Amino acid sequence: MAAFTSTAAIGMSLLVPVASAQPTPTEPAPSAEDIEHSERQVRERAAEVGRTKAKLAQADGELDRLAVAAAAAVERYNGQRLELQRSLQAHRDAQARLSDADRRLEEARAGLASMAAQLYRNNTGYDQISSALVGDGGPQGFMDRAAMAEVLVKRRTVMVDRVEASKNVADVFRRQAQRALDRHKEAMRRAEEARRLAEDAVSRQQESVDRIEAEKRRLERRLGKAEARTARLKRARERALQSAKAHQAGAAFTGSGRPAADGPITSAAPGAIAVRAALKWLGTPYSWGGGTIAGPSRGIAHGAGIRGFDCSGLAMYAWHKAGVQLDHWTGTQWTSGPRVPLDALRPGDLVFFAKDTSDPDTIHHVGIYIGKGQMVEAPYTGGRVRIASIHRGDLIGATRPSG
Repeated sequence: MAAFTSTAAIGMSLLVPVASAQPTPTEPAPSAEDIEHSERQVRERAAEVGRTKAKLAQADGELDRLAVAAAAAVERYNGQRLELQRSLQAHRDAQARLSDADRRLEEARAGLASMAAQLYRNNTGYDQISSALVGDGGPQGFMDRAAMAEVLVKRRTVMVDRVEASKNVADVFRRQAQRALDRHKEAMRRAEEARRLAEDAVSRQQESVDRIEAEKRRLERRLGKAEARTARLKRARERALQSAKAHQAGAAFTGSGRPAADGPITSAAPGAIAVRAALKWLGTPYSWGGGTIAGPSRGIAHGAGIRGFDCSGLAMYAWHKAGVQLDHWTGTQWTSGPRVPLDALRPGDLVFFAKDTSDPDTIHHVGIYIGKGQMVEAPYTGGRVRIASIHRGDLIGATRPSG
């Protein structure tokens, strides 16, 4: 029994490890439903990513649309402001002509009054017969006075005609001055209305920029860390490329050699001078109404606290350095020189952008061409003077300003 017991114990001890080495039950294999659910989640995630990217693209498009609307309103106000200046000058000129005409009328009236007094002195006292018999100098004196009176009467007729003519001229200038004043008042009304519309447009743009940028950040977070990192890298790359383009353009136009132009041009050409002047201010803030022939300045409304340029202000400044006077408005800058085909552009040419590329009256933006399809521009409120491509859907044409 002892032998059997020990033998059994040994056998049991040998069986225990064998039993513990047997495999445990495995997890059940995924069902078809599990696989379908997982694939559906993948598809939904992919669809969500697609929708998010579409929203981001839509947000960028809305920003572009708002920038165009604000730029159009700002340039419309710049045009009305120019018209206001002209109407004010026209009123001042009319007032000056009226003052001169009134002065001449008063001189003519004074001359007529003096003539009347002299004629009265030569025809007072006695009747003609008595004057002829006993007047000073006798008959001969009377004849002399009669001849003098006849001369004075003729001169009086001339003076009366002169007074009447002066009065007519003064009345014409008075009507002109009144019309000029009416036009000035209307120009003031239009300018104020354009200013209000522009302020509203810029305010909507800025509010939407803040809202859309926040939405874009939220959407980018939904895309996941990898997608957000990609977006950040893209923005960083864009900034780096912009800086590199600015450096290259600046070097090309400040060096001793020829600029990187599309057509034959020397560094002393007016266009090259205008480009160098504009490139000097890369990175300068956009300021609505900002920019004079002396450089960046504080603008108006949303630009009142910003020292910088708007698009037409930058063009005006740059071409002033080249000796060409431009108005602070894209409307007259468009007509400041001959039209230039887009395949014959030279540095300094002004390139224009419009809401309707068949209608120059809808021009809302101008840039200064620097070569190789690039321009320097003051883009929009919140932006800075930068280098950008001219190849946009709203490009309407180009002008080469001339003195």
